[in-house]
Amino acid sequence: MSKKHKIDKVDRRILHDLQNDGRMTNVELAKNAGISAPPCLRRVRALEDDQIIRGYHADIDPESLGWSVTIFAFVGLTSQAETDLQEFEQMVAGWERVRECHMLMGETDFLLKIVARDWDDFQRFLTSNLTPAPNVSHVKTALAIRSRKQLPGVPIGLDGELAD
Repeated sequence: MSKKHKIDKVDRRILHDLQNDGRMTNVELAKNAGISAPPCLRRVRALEDDQIIRGYHADIDPESLGWSVTIFAFVGLTSQAETDLQEFEQMVAGWERVRECHMLMGETDFLLKIVARDWDDFQRFLTSNLTPAPNVSHVKTALAIRSRKQLPGVPIGLDGELAD
């Protein structure tokens, strides 16, 4: 959360509603938040300017576009020097099929969420890109069989308390 922006009950409602439906109109947002449309729009713009709202996107069904396989890769590096970690992150940022990249504490340095058209497509990516990449010491993978819950964002308690 931005140090410049103190989140109040109205902001939480706006964030909650936009996170659940990014296409909600400003009039609907204002009504739900109990304010008029102009101050609601100012609040949304302030939340965007402070990078609390980082963007909007469409939730696309991967299989409808031929991305039927999701793999999680646990990547270990030979060096954990900050420059080496940043170089790995920059390299991964250029790989479109890597949809998420998380640096971890513990035995594994990074967790990657990777999409592929099929198992052979993933194997080609693994052997051509990931395992031969500079500083990569080992890769362990897990194939996702199915996904039942994929929620964007974070729990937003409307009463100011943390959601469960």
